[in-house]
Amino acid sequence: MPVPLQDLVRHIDQLLDVARFRDYCPNGLQVEGRARVHRLVSGVTACQALLEAAVEQRADAILVHHGYFWRGEAEPVVGMKRRRLATLLEHDISLLAYHLPLDAHPELGNNARLGALLGMIDVQRLDPGDATAVGNIGHLSAPRKVVDVLGDIAQLTGRTPLHVGNPEQSVRRIAWCTGAAQSYIGQAVTAGADLYLTGEASEPTVHIAREEGIHFVAAGHHATERYGVQALGEHLAAEFGLEHRFIDIDNPV
Repeated sequence: MPVPLQDLVRHIDQLLDVARFRDYCPNGLQVEGRARVHRLVSGVTACQALLEAAVEQRADAILVHHGYFWRGEAEPVVGMKRRRLATLLEHDISLLAYHLPLDAHPELGNNARLGALLGMIDVQRLDPGDATAVGNIGHLSAPRKVVDVLGDIAQLTGRTPLHVGNPEQSVRRIAWCTGAAQSYIGQAVTAGADLYLTGEASEPTVHIAREEGIHFVAAGHHATERYGVQALGEHLAAEFGLEHRFIDIDNPV
């Protein structure tokens, strides 16, 4: 049976503890569509291609990690923003977006899912003093050569990651944060990580990795953030009996 939209939003907001986070965008219901939801499409980013795919699937709602209305963006509803909003409004489709709360959730979050898929154990927050911290640190079950870890990451993400360091060295203690979290490399060094994994790289990151003696891996912003929204969509399907489909709109960044 279709679930009332507001019940669905309320459940996710409570599950992800949205109120705890000071974010760069509004979390939750960003665009309101029809009052009841039966078909849910999820994806990483609410780009036009995802919206059009959701229309083809006759979705009632779209669930994403990267939504709209980011802090500092231009406010006029013109061009690309107008086309995206027009698609949602014309087809009466709701848009639900969860950014940092989805990164941080200890079971369904992007970091939790990536760590689980890579076989990490003894997982803790990278910053244990911050309850809203989004980075994690943990161990492999045994030391492994970096080249083998890179192979696992490539198989999981479907792309060859950028690596700074000697691939023949062995690592065990790994820190990670999905997306554009290259600036957390300093926290990874302080925490004693052998390797830091994130989505993107900046020019200074390479020098920090070399001079601090830590392996650095950038495996793709989109590629590392596929897993949380899928897990959340699957949870909602099981909880409410929804039809759910994850649609991956490829992004090389």
